[in-house]
Amino acid sequence: MRTGKVPPLAADILKILALAVAYFAGARIGLLEQVVIAGTVVTPMWPPTGIALSCLLVFGLRTWPGILLGTFFVIAGIGPVDAGILGNLAGNTLAPVCAALLLRRAGFRTELDRLRDGVALVVLGALAGMLISATFGAGNQVLIGHLPAAQFWPAWAAWWAGDAMGVLIVTPLLLVAWHARLPRAVRPARGVEAAALLIAAVGVALLCTRSPLSLLFLVFPLIVWAAVRFQLAGAAPVALIISVLAIAAANDRVGPFAGHSFLLVMVNLQALNGAAALTALLLAALVAEQNAIREKIEDACRELAEVVDRLAPGEAAHRWLPGATAPRRRKRGR
Repeated sequence: MRTGKVPPLAADILKILALAVAYFAGARIGLLEQVVIAGTVVTPMWPPTGIALSCLLVFGLRTWPGILLGTFFVIAGIGPVDAGILGNLAGNTLAPVCAALLLRRAGFRTELDRLRDGVALVVLGALAGMLISATFGAGNQVLIGHLPAAQFWPAWAAWWAGDAMGVLIVTPLLLVAWHARLPRAVRPARGVEAAALLIAAVGVALLCTRSPLSLLFLVFPLIVWAAVRFQLAGAAPVALIISVLAIAAANDRVGPFAGHSFLLVMVNLQALNGAAALTALLLAALVAEQNAIREKIEDACRELAEVVDRLAPGEAAHRWLPGATAPRRRKRGR
């Protein structure tokens, strides 16, 4: 009798192909905002790294060939395919795989509901793991002669920052989307607040990134609002909006990015994106952890109240319910 279940091998193949397609699509989006350093194409934010790491964390390390396939098709769409692409293939594949292994060793949970998970994603997933792709990518460009040796470190820094931003911005967004569940009922006030937050994020980000005044700091109250009220489900989209609009303004050399050299523009841009992503991720994780602790305490109080009520009926209402007063003792007469 057929059960209708997909065989494990077929399921893995489908996941690999889906990852390759998502990687390629993310790369095409990332290449819309690109910079060229001595003939080498780099991006301020490389979404495929976040996509790859998310898939490895959710579906397992068996899906790594999807990263290899996606990288191959991306490179084939940019330039000629020759033996020189081997370094890029190795770096782009090894970086998220090593990052996923480090996170797994650290006990990382994809729910991102603990502060330690946010710190692990920042340190192990973004900062440490993406050193591999930057080193392989920039080094390979030097070895095949597409990048002068004197431009290695600028290209390496831009490559590493773009990959790290992809992890910090895209990975939390995909992980929260994976664990999201449609609520049974949404309070109207909650929906209005969420819509107001997104509208305010777009408006304030446009103002800060397009105005000649130094107003970039105004985005952080929005991130705090999103993290405190909606945790990662609100903070991750707000951080993405800020990052995308900041990258567009930096490439157009408008607002606070106008009149500066390429190096200063990249430093200001990555400082803003990194600070926004770190604030959103870590604050949202901290708030989620505190909410979970509060819920555990409330559950423990309810259980204790039930025990007290079974042992001494009526006492739990007086001792545990808010606003209740203890019963008065009767005075004994002489």
